[in-house]
Amino acid sequence: MILRKKIDKVLSTALIIIMSIMVVNVLWQVFTRFIVGTPSSFTDELARYLMIWLGILGAAYVSGRNMHVAIDVLPQRATSDVQRRLKLIVYVFIIIFALLAMVVGGSRLVYITYVLGQHSPALQIPLAAVYLAIPLSGILIIFYKVSDILNLE
Repeated sequence: MILRKKIDKVLSTALIIIMSIMVVNVLWQVFTRFIVGTPSSFTDELARYLMIWLGILGAAYVSGRNMHVAIDVLPQRATSDVQRRLKLIVYVFIIIFALLAMVVGGSRLVYITYVLGQHSPALQIPLAAVYLAIPLSGILIIFYKVSDILNLE
């Protein structure tokens, strides 16, 4: 539990920092476009990449806090033992998805873009760094769901 709380704190702080940078970036973009008259060349691309990191890491954070969207009509009407089994089944499916789609698939995407040497047009950062959010988020989701399984009541 202590490790989970530390990961929650680091992840929430990272999300706050990403969101803050994104707000400043977009304000700068609006300022340069409408006040100065010549829009900044990098702000659109930076906002896009920050939104990717914010959305994907935010999904891991929400998954860890068990605040994700769920249809819970069936579990509410079931006994506590059935509710526990349903949670276990759902957690296992989430782990399988996170492992196959996010960790394995995301790692392959990161590897391919790294090997091909793809860089973003305006910022010239490696696209592998942008896509790294996918396997990282998958690992976090797996950690959270395994922790949830170990703490099932």
